[in-house]
Amino acid sequence: MNSNKWTNEYKNKLLDVKDAVKKIKPGDYVFVGAFGGQPLAIEEELVNQKERLKFLTIAQSTVFGPTKLIELGMEKYFRYISLFSTKDIRIAIKEGRAEYVPCFFSEQPNYIEKYFSPKGVPDVACVQVSPPDESGFCSLGVSVDVARRAIDCSKLIIAEINEQMPRVHGDSFIHISKLNYIVQNNSPLPEIKVPEGDGISNKIGEYIEQFIENGSTLQLGIGTIPNAVLNTLKHKKDLGIHSEMISDGVVDLIELGVINCSKKTFMPGKIVVTFLIGTKRLYDFVDDNPMIMIAPVSFTNNPNVIAQNDKMVSINSALQVDLTGQVASEAINFSQISGVGGQVDFVRGAKLAKEGKSIIAFPSTAKNSTISRIVCGLNVGTFITTSRNDVDYIVTEYGVTQLKNKSVRDRAKSLIKIAHPKFRDELEKEARKLKLL
Repeated sequence: MNSNKWTNEYKNKLLDVKDAVKKIKPGDYVFVGAFGGQPLAIEEELVNQKERLKFLTIAQSTVFGPTKLIELGMEKYFRYISLFSTKDIRIAIKEGRAEYVPCFFSEQPNYIEKYFSPKGVPDVACVQVSPPDESGFCSLGVSVDVARRAIDCSKLIIAEINEQMPRVHGDSFIHISKLNYIVQNNSPLPEIKVPEGDGISNKIGEYIEQFIENGSTLQLGIGTIPNAVLNTLKHKKDLGIHSEMISDGVVDLIELGVINCSKKTFMPGKIVVTFLIGTKRLYDFVDDNPMIMIAPVSFTNNPNVIAQNDKMVSINSALQVDLTGQVASEAINFSQISGVGGQVDFVRGAKLAKEGKSIIAFPSTAKNSTISRIVCGLNVGTFITTSRNDVDYIVTEYGVTQLKNKSVRDRAKSLIKIAHPKFRDELEKEARKLKLL
C-alpha cells in the first residue's frame, strides 16, 4: 500500500484517548488485551468514563500487574470477566467484584468470538500494538494469544500504539487500515524477574533434566522450577521450544547455542509461542527477531499441533495431587488461585507426540512445610485441572514417579514415596482406611 495513503489514514484515525474511548457505548461487550499487551492508557480512560459507560461488560485474559478495571467500587459500573486469575484478579473474584470462566487456553479465542457476548461477536477490541513499519503494519508484539482473534472478529478496534512494544514476527501483524481508532502511548511493558531458585526447586530441576534428551522440544512456563530446569540444560544440544510462552531463562540457552530449534520436527528453526513475559532483556531479544514465531493460542496450544513435535516435553506445576493422580493446579477451597491455562493442552499434546513426555512438578509441601501437596483426596472446592487419565510423570524434590498405565494401588504407593517424609505415614494410614492400598 502506498505509504502516503497509510500515513494519512494514521493521522485521520489518531485520537486523544478520551475521544477514542467515547466511541465505546454503554452496554457494549469489550475485549481488553492482556499479558504484556495491556492497553493501560485505554484502561485508565475507561475508568474515567465509568459513569457514562455504566454496565459495560469487559473480558480479559491474564494480567501480570494491577488493572484499574477491578479496583474497589468498579463492580458498580463494569461486569469484569477474567479467563485466568492472578494476584489482584484473585482477590476481586473472591470478593465478588470479578467473574472467572474456566476455559482451556487453546479455547479462549473461541470463547471471545462466540460466547462472551450474547450479541455474537464483541462490540469492541482494545489492544496494544507496536508502531507501524514502513508498510503500515503494526505488530501485536508480545501478546498475540487471544488478541488476534479478538481484533479479527470485533466490530470496532481501538489500538493503543506503544513506542516500547517490540515488533515480533509471526501472526501478529495488523495494518493501519484495519484499525478504527488509534491512540498513542509510551509506557514500559510489565516486567517479571524470577527470584533465584532454592534447594527444592533446584533438586526438582535436576530430576527433570534426565527426561530431556538432546533434540527435545520444550514447553515450560515462568517461575523458580522452570528456571531451575533451564539451569540444568547447559550441556544439552539442539533443544527446541514450542510453548505458550518464554521468559529470560530461554535467552541464556539460545545465546549458549543449546536452544537452536534445528532438530524440531515441526517448524524447525523457530521458537513457537503465543505470548512473552520477562524483563526488557527478553523484549529487546525478540524485537524483529526472525527466530521467534508468535501465533494465536488456538494454534500454539492445539494438542494436535503440539504433537507434531517429536520428543516433546511439557513441564507444568500443581497445587495438589491426590493419591489416584488427580492434579489440581488452579484452585484450593473455592479460592481461584490461577486458571486452567495451557496445562491440559500441553499434557495432551505431549502425550500424543512421538517419544513425548508430560511432567507435573511441584514442591512436596506448602505453607512452610506444614501442608502436604500430595493428599489422599482433594478437598471440596479444590478443582481437578488434569485428570488422572491424562497424567504421566509426577516430580517432587523427593523423586519421580510415572503414573501412566499404573493401577490406583500402585499410584498411591509411588506417590507416597515422593511425598515429604513427615507426611508419608499419615498418607499411608489414610490410604489403607480408604482401601487405596
